[in-house]
Amino acid sequence: MYEPPYLEKLRPKYPLYNTLNVTVKGYDYPILESYQRFIHNVADTMDLEIADCWAQPPQKFNVQKFKPASAVIETEYKLTVYERVVQIVNLQAPLYPMFLRVLQGALPEGVTLAVSEHTSDVDDARYVPDKDLIDLKQKLDEMGGSRDSKK
Repeated sequence: MYEPPYLEKLRPKYPLYNTLNVTVKGYDYPILESYQRFIHNVADTMDLEIADCWAQPPQKFNVQKFKPASAVIETEYKLTVYERVVQIVNLQAPLYPMFLRVLQGALPEGVTLAVSEHTSDVDDARYVPDKDLIDLKQKLDEMGGSRDSKK
């Protein structure tokens, strides 16, 4: 099969990563927001294509420290973990190590950085389910379901 030579020029010079999620988590909200802005600026400077940025709902933890050999609570801590995600698409393979080293070098204390491929599970975790809508759908199913066609 004949392929014109100009089609070879349309191929990317380097292999491309598909969609990557750069996830940062931390306990300090202002530092996390500032670091997300830094990631965005570095990606813009390196001419990387940012598809989306979003915040995950915060996770709240209640940590209790007990007195030795007893069930009496000595101290109690309420912790909140914040999470931000920056989604990058079509990242060239040679740029990925440099991008990652810059992010790791500027990583603030108490913030964790993770890079992963985008999956449908990430989209499912992104949206908070609407309890009222779920209850209404359940009531509709109990009453016999929705009408498919009008008579």
